[in-house]
Amino acid sequence: MTDFNAIRPFTLAILAATVIAVAGCASTPSDDSQIRESRAALERFVDRDPGLQGWIDHAHAYVVFPEIAKGGLGVGGGFGRGIVFEQGRPIGRSTVSQATIGAQIGAQSYSQVIFFQDDAALRVFQRENLEFSAQATAVAASAGAAATTSYERGVAVFIMTRGGLMAEVSVGGQKFRYSPL
Repeated sequence: MTDFNAIRPFTLAILAATVIAVAGCASTPSDDSQIRESRAALERFVDRDPGLQGWIDHAHAYVVFPEIAKGGLGVGGGFGRGIVFEQGRPIGRSTVSQATIGAQIGAQSYSQVIFFQDDAALRVFQRENLEFSAQATAVAASAGAAATTSYERGVAVFIMTRGGLMAEVSVGGQKFRYSPL
């Protein structure tokens, strides 16, 4: 006899991850609108922590993901689109995919900015060799956070919650894709 109550959480988790993945693959916004959204997200980051302006001004490059949507129940997934800036000029577009497994439930959206200290760190990203667990390496954007953060292997990551609620103790990571404008 099959215990359908035991199967339900797994099925719901797979369904949630599939919905997020399909939504992420839906129509692609225009480059101009993505650039505007990315610049607006940067302004929100600076509003939250004015010290981030120094990161924007002095980083060799950065990628801004205005919104990454994630959800999970046991297993989870997330997806977002962003724009890569070098010396303040948009040079490419990027996507981020996230997968997690562990104790987690809910849905959330957040913004993320990744700063690259030098050309070498940017090239690693462009070759799609940058992967990491966001939970382990990201700094929540809040007043004063920029002043106490430093580059790690040429990269610094800041996140800012946009909405939703997610409780999680999970293991996972992010994978990035890059294409030039």
